[in-house]
Amino acid sequence: MSKAPDIYFKGSAEIERDGENRVLFDELELHIPANKITCLLGASGVGKSTILRLIAGLDTGAKFTGEITADDEKAIAPRIAYMAQGGELFPWLSVIDNVMLGAKLRGEKSDETRALDVIDKVGLTSHINKKPTKLSGGEQQRVSLARTLMEDRSIVLLDEPFSALDAKTRSEMQELAGDLLSNHTVLLVTHDPFEAARLGHFIQVMTPQGLEHVEAPKTSPVRADDDDETLACQGRLYRLLRGNAP
Repeated sequence: MSKAPDIYFKGSAEIERDGENRVLFDELELHIPANKITCLLGASGVGKSTILRLIAGLDTGAKFTGEITADDEKAIAPRIAYMAQGGELFPWLSVIDNVMLGAKLRGEKSDETRALDVIDKVGLTSHINKKPTKLSGGEQQRVSLARTLMEDRSIVLLDEPFSALDAKTRSEMQELAGDLLSNHTVLLVTHDPFEAARLGHFIQVMTPQGLEHVEAPKTSPVRADDDDETLACQGRLYRLLRGNAP
């Protein structure tokens, strides 16, 4: 894996709705530091997933004006592992084949030993030969997370990666991601203030007016579930998301 870069996002986006162009965000600036987890929160429809897809070089349906750069001036897209909200598993492939899909699509030899290790880490060893339709929603989400971790890219974009998991599994997967992604550039979109407070080195709340930085706890991620600073940060985020002063 190449060295993780800092990512700089700057620009505006508009989208067509009902025959009219609507500004999604305007002159937004976001710095995503290397070797850190940056959490992005905000109401639905404000443009969080659009930012992820723009960074990944994927189609968004929006007209974007601006620039997305890395501090090493190298291309960004080839260094990205991206986990979309829906997971986008191939229903005709088994768990292990879904996890190793990236290498196959690139015409590379798959590392089955590594795949088995990642699958074990997300707790799905007993399901490696099952198709996605035989898994629960939470299990499917863990397969998607395993496939993202399998890629071992220096830039990782995660869109609600733990939303379908029960509380216990969500906590465990947060700890796993925090451990395995410690030397990556990570942008995590979430609707969960506690998740952001627990995982984020940097936390940004996206509103129609732009980004608002919220100070993360001074303790290092992944923080304990009952950490006082984490719970206080969660409270600040809830108040801000509800339109109250942080």
